[in-house]
Amino acid sequence: MPYLDTVVRPGTMTALLRGFRRCCPQCGRGALFKPGWRNILKLADACPHCGERFEGIRADDAPAYFTILVVGHIVVPLMLVAEQHDMSTPLAISLFLPLTLVLTAVLLPTIKGAIAAVMWSFGLRNQDTPTEP
Repeated sequence: MPYLDTVVRPGTMTALLRGFRRCCPQCGRGALFKPGWRNILKLADACPHCGERFEGIRADDAPAYFTILVVGHIVVPLMLVAEQHDMSTPLAISLFLPLTLVLTAVLLPTIKGAIAAVMWSFGLRNQDTPTEP
């Protein structure tokens, strides 16, 4: 069997789903983010499994906007239901503030991974960073 020089790039939907899992959009096995708690939102320079480079992919503020959109659609209806049932203010704060923080902490890296994977799929990279090594 001849050696193939080209690697088949997955489609946008496959890359999106792999990004939601915070995995490499190319192979689906390597990590998309740098290891460690302090680097939870920093993209790795390259996939440790297949070597695909992620340099130049900058999601900027899009993950934060989408996270606010999703968390708001979850928390605000719950707050409205709590208000209709005359929940006390201290109880509401003690429930909804941690819920909002936890949902944000869980969803932000996931959404950033998905956005970075879609950007990778479309070849959107920072103009200052070359796409080839």
